Formats: sequence, C-alpha cells, structure tokens
Amino acid sequence: MLRLLVALGINALALWVANALFDGVRIHGAWAYIIGAAVLGIANGILKPVLAILPLPLIILTLRLFYLLINIAMIALAALIAPNFSVHGFWTYVGSVVIVWLVNWAAHSLLDEVDDRRPRRARLA
Repeated sequence: MLRLLVALGINALALWVANALFDGVRIHGAWAYIIGAAVLGIANGILKPVLAILPLPLIILTLRLFYLLINIAMIALAALIAPNFSVHGFWTYVGSVVIVWLVNWAAHSLLDEVDDRRPRRARLA
C-alpha cells in the first residue's frame, strides 16, 4: 500500500512539474493532481503494456518513436478523465511525456538509493 501511495505521489509531482514548465498544461486543484496521477499510474500499469504489445513491430521499426505516441495517449487519457486538467498542443504533450519520465526516473532512482543504504533486518531461520 505504501508503494502505491509513493508512486501516486511521484506521478502527482511529475504532473506538477509539467504544469509549472509548460503554458499548455493546465492543472487546477489538488483533486486534479490526485485523479490525474491515479489515472496515469493505472494506465501505465495496465493499458500501456497491452498497447505496446499490439504495435510492437511498428515500435521496433520506428526505433521506439511510436512508443512516444503511446505515452502521449496515456497523458491524454489522464487529461480526459481528471477534472480541471488539460494539455494543449502536440509539443506540449511531448514535453509533458519527457518531464513525467524524467521525474519518475529521478524519484525512483533516489528511492532505490535510499532503500539500498537502509540496513536489512536479519532473517529468522
């Protein structure tokens, strides 16, 4: 449960950064961040793998450029479902995908580093 809440918080942070950097991203209110982050997490966990398997030859042929379109679709779905959340313009979608990826990568790398430094409890035999 804690892991799910951390992932939700990281996605909300990524959406906040995208909102702060791009004029075309408009997210107003805490519920918009929470619902947008939840939709993004669910879509990336369930829908994205299915959407990545179906056009796999196209993804390989375009050197993963088509995968970018799948990521754009995930953010578009979050914007469609979450209230007070909109993204305007193709390049704003592309920038938002890059920002969400960077924030998720940095946050998960930091959490892995902290987790590796934490001492493990001794196993009971």
